[in-house]
Amino acid sequence: MLSFLVRRILIMVPTLLVTSFIIFTIIQAPPGDYLETYIAELESRGEAVDQARIDALRGDYGLDKPFVEQYAVWAWKLLQGDMGYSFEYQLPVNEVVGDRLWLTFIISLATILFTWIVAFPIGVYTAVRQYSVGDYVATTIGFFGLAVPNFLLALIMMHFLNVWFDVEIGGLMDREYVDQPWTWGKIGSVLTHMVVPVIVIGTSGTASMIRRLRANLLDELSKQYVVTGKAKGLPPLRLLIKYPLRISLNPFIADIGSYLPSLVSSAAVVSIVMNLPTTGPMLIEALKSQDMYLAGSFLMFLSLLTIVGVFISDLALAALDPRIRLEGGATK
Repeated sequence: MLSFLVRRILIMVPTLLVTSFIIFTIIQAPPGDYLETYIAELESRGEAVDQARIDALRGDYGLDKPFVEQYAVWAWKLLQGDMGYSFEYQLPVNEVVGDRLWLTFIISLATILFTWIVAFPIGVYTAVRQYSVGDYVATTIGFFGLAVPNFLLALIMMHFLNVWFDVEIGGLMDREYVDQPWTWGKIGSVLTHMVVPVIVIGTSGTASMIRRLRANLLDELSKQYVVTGKAKGLPPLRLLIKYPLRISLNPFIADIGSYLPSLVSSAAVVSIVMNLPTTGPMLIEALKSQDMYLAGSFLMFLSLLTIVGVFISDLALAALDPRIRLEGGATK
């Protein structure tokens, strides 16, 4: 187990390095840079452009250096915890991001917990009670959850909560806590405001997971070892938990690596609709304005979530399924 952990951690380092190079290459791929976009914006407003000042800014930001040198400087600063400088906000990225990364991570984690808590019992029930009334009801609700876009569900919930309960949904905290230091009151406000965004963001994933768990479990329940276990008189609950259910959970554990960043990226539109101070809206604006260091920092955050998620899923799979071995080599 220890050798597996060391090997995987050593693999994560070059993976992040290669990922950072790909991210920087993609960000630099569009023609021009932030300053050229800034010049075009000034000219569209009829303002004069001071070319000497633009050249000075290009030198200050390092945009006049070769691509490889720009990447090396950015990557080295990332290793030191320096995310670079945001052209759009005229501030270091660390200050611009503020609490957005942490709030995004908390919402993503809460959404995963919500998805599992809701999907697991419903998926198991619909598989064990196939073609029952509860199965039909859950299936119908699941189809609606898959069909309705998250941003539309957000608009519907915001409207009806405001009309029926006179509750204004928007943001992740009360206005008096914005830009204030963290206190227990601010934490409580965030937890209260998180309920609706978590439900909205997690609805489609929950519906999808219910369908997948139901299909996987139905497939396992029809196999011969389950029929043999029933014939030998094993208690139904024990038989269900010990073998079919554990095997059916494998795909969900394996998807942790892709599920974490997908939550962040898919919630961008919902964050805009609900005015959530997360990374999604800022990432979109950074990409539009070619604010490369700000966009690159967000994309590296998503990559880190993916790599860490895959690592966690591998460990969880090894603990869940005895057929999965941590060491290589063939067995006979």
